[in-house]
Amino acid sequence: MVLVLCILMSAYFIRGITGFGSGLISVPLLALSQPLHFAIPLVLALDFTASVVLGSANNKKANWSEIKVLLPAGMVGACIGAFALLSLPTQPVLIALGAFTMFVGFRNIFGLQAQGRLSRAWAIPAGLAGGSAGALFGVGSPPYIIYLTRRLVDKSEVRATFSWLIAIDGGFRLGLFLMAGLLFDAKLQMAYVLGLAPMALGLYVGNKVHMDLTSEGMLRVVGALLVLSGSMLFLKVAT
Repeated sequence: MVLVLCILMSAYFIRGITGFGSGLISVPLLALSQPLHFAIPLVLALDFTASVVLGSANNKKANWSEIKVLLPAGMVGACIGAFALLSLPTQPVLIALGAFTMFVGFRNIFGLQAQGRLSRAWAIPAGLAGGSAGALFGVGSPPYIIYLTRRLVDKSEVRATFSWLIAIDGGFRLGLFLMAGLLFDAKLQMAYVLGLAPMALGLYVGNKVHMDLTSEGMLRVVGALLVLSGSMLFLKVAT
């Protein structure tokens, strides 16, 4: 349990800086010592809590017009992803998504990203890709964050918008987990209660770093996480 709490604090430190990445950091590490039916519901429940906290703390920064476009496309994408999971070979899609995510991540790190604002029409493919990737692989954040960092200039606006997007999406999935009985395990409930303190500490310290970070620095941190995300997708293919 001490190891679980240390992993959670590290993951939510990253989440406090960028507004995403907690699941990307915590789920693979937790899965080394815990079953997935423990790790995924735990991180989803804490992510939902963290998203509400970050979104509420910066509620005025959230761009709801972007959320209203992304969310329906993401729900459609989730349905497509669920269908593809049953009918399509996942490895080619996984490789393509991993390669694209790492490509965009390296462009952010080295400051090679395209200039100018994306058209809002890109919200539809971003939402479809995010929802599909989330249903197929449990990794839906890269398409969303790629879109938002090209639409919104203010780093706090990106974080707040993404937090509310994930809060709504995560709340829906949390309800499904509840109906499936995955949240009634006593060990999971204890880990959630104990995990609130390291989650809060990680978010607090990460938020302090976020305040001192420039928009360019934020893009580089996001880029590093995108590269890590793409690497994790390749790792899933290899295993």
